[in-house]
Amino acid sequence: MTRIKISADSTCDLSCEILDKFNISIVPLTVVSDGNSYRDGVDITPEEVFRLTEENGKLFSTSAANIYDYTELFTEQLKNYDEVIHICISAEFSTCYRNACTAAEEFGGRVRVVDSRNLSTGMGHVVYEAALMAQSGKSSEEIEAALNKLTDKVEASFVVNSLEYLKRGGRCSALKAFGAAVLQLKPSINVVDGKMTVGDTYRGSFEKCLKRYVKDRLEGRDDIVDDRIFITYSSASPETVDMVRNTVKEYHDFKEIICTSAGCTISCHCGPDTLGILFMRK
Repeated sequence: MTRIKISADSTCDLSCEILDKFNISIVPLTVVSDGNSYRDGVDITPEEVFRLTEENGKLFSTSAANIYDYTELFTEQLKNYDEVIHICISAEFSTCYRNACTAAEEFGGRVRVVDSRNLSTGMGHVVYEAALMAQSGKSSEEIEAALNKLTDKVEASFVVNSLEYLKRGGRCSALKAFGAAVLQLKPSINVVDGKMTVGDTYRGSFEKCLKRYVKDRLEGRDDIVDDRIFITYSSASPETVDMVRNTVKEYHDFKEIICTSAGCTISCHCGPDTLGILFMRK
């Protein structure tokens, strides 16, 4: 049987337990602040990103993994595997996909690169499914074809408690951020066709908004795949995460509810107290 290795960009936000379970390798993106570069999840954590941002007032930026990074990873993986399938953050967000494809050209068809058309555990669903198929003995051709169909069926969204980080990063105006703070508005950010768009806007406390958001996403729907749902968050309290988990159970019976922390990429752009539910459609 062909030995297939699954790897992914660090932006998939899968837990160490899941990565270890499926032996998934990760290519870290880079976060940069004040002239210093850090590998996502290796040299720095989201908590440190928030602390340093508050201390020096300078927002972190993010940088794609480069061709050399991918070449090094694929070379190492192919020492023990026949083929590699690598899943990237959406090509609309980063040059990771282009860089990975360029690196893959050196390996004579033994490396296949898939654009997840998503980020965070929206991308994580694609990686998870790839790992399951590789375990079940599917060929690399079958896995690649299935993943390319799956990318349009992942529903990913987040609620942002504050627009401050989006304002600092130039993704919304200071006036909008001020108005949202005064009115206690919490926007939801949706991933559609590989791009981020603004969805519904909620008003009130973060917890109240999250309850309404979960209800809006899940209530009365029969097009949801029951296998799993990710609850992914940056610096949310355990009590808030438990509340969201219980609210999810009110509206849909998933076989698995997996809670994961957002990595540095999401954290850099959306800031603390960001939470989303991410699942697949039929």
